[in-house]
Amino acid sequence: MYFNRSIQGQIEKSLTRGKAVIIYGARQVGKTTLAQKILSDSPGNSIYLNCDEPDVRNALTERTSIQLRQLIGENELMVIDEAQRVRNIGLTLKLIIDNFRELKIIATGSSSFELSNRVKEPLTGRKIEFQLFPLSITELSQAYSDLDLRRLLEAIMRFGLYPAVVSAALDVKTRIVSEISESYLYRDALEYQALKKPELLEKLLQALALQLGNEVSYKELANLLGTDKATVERYVGLLEKAFIIFVLRPFSRNLRKEIGKKRKIYFYDLGVRNSIIKNFNSLNLRTDVGSLWENFLLAERIKTNSSRMRPVNQYFWRTYDRKEIDLVEEAGGVLAGFEFKWGQGRVKKHKDFLEGYPGSSIDVVNRANFLSFVREA
Repeated sequence: MYFNRSIQGQIEKSLTRGKAVIIYGARQVGKTTLAQKILSDSPGNSIYLNCDEPDVRNALTERTSIQLRQLIGENELMVIDEAQRVRNIGLTLKLIIDNFRELKIIATGSSSFELSNRVKEPLTGRKIEFQLFPLSITELSQAYSDLDLRRLLEAIMRFGLYPAVVSAALDVKTRIVSEISESYLYRDALEYQALKKPELLEKLLQALALQLGNEVSYKELANLLGTDKATVERYVGLLEKAFIIFVLRPFSRNLRKEIGKKRKIYFYDLGVRNSIIKNFNSLNLRTDVGSLWENFLLAERIKTNSSRMRPVNQYFWRTYDRKEIDLVEEAGGVLAGFEFKWGQGRVKKHKDFLEGYPGSSIDVVNRANFLSFVREA
């Protein structure tokens, strides 16, 4: 089943003279499918180049404008898929942009640390960037009613939202998401700069998966893994740039009791997280449902904010006496707090936060109202 991606319209509007559209995203999230859909919807002639193919990489590596003209021909739209595999791709794209003013260009990359580094300087002022995530609840709404989405919620929290997983029958979801996690997802992080300790990266992921929803200390992680804090920080950065995890930092501005050092780390996809700890059990058999719910809502909120190009800073808030707000969003100078409740537990008023930050608000997100929260950022 194909789902229209929320960013497709924005990408098509951004295809303009003198700029390249760059689409980042983890492997298997649907970058190729999206690019090919844009190609098929384009009225003019187009060309698709898959840089996993050695001859395609060669055709784009250190070529003159005359050689590139032979490759591009009369096409009006060009897609360069997995562009980070081409050496000096930034310079090649700059040459194409400067010499083929009528050509529209899309380049995709599954590792931002490689592609972004290679296009950053050559394409200054010549690129528009997008990030593609696993499928979102908003995108699933094209095919499913609100009732269906509520029925699918447990499967989403167990197996995640990678396109191949969503489309698969329940009895094969575990195999597919495990294959994505083990065969594809780590590849870019492990290959980057010939990572010297791949087993350390995997142990770090396991530790982060088991601490989901809890505050994380890089120093404590280093002691647990038998390494140093700088290595943990570097590896966390690699996992962020490989689109596996995202980091939520504490919000602290002026209240003395606020905690301001530790981080919370979440996964862009819960299926990947559950695969890392090899736990796809039903929710009624789990002790981590609250953490899964928190991660699910945060990831969906990020997808919605990103697809709507809504500039927002996101934090968690906690005091030394253990008062906590799961998500604090800062947009346009306004603070909005959100408490995530899977069950029907007591809702705290958080008087300290509201009084300390006049004009702020706190809302509760639960299974009754989560659809509006993840859709209407």
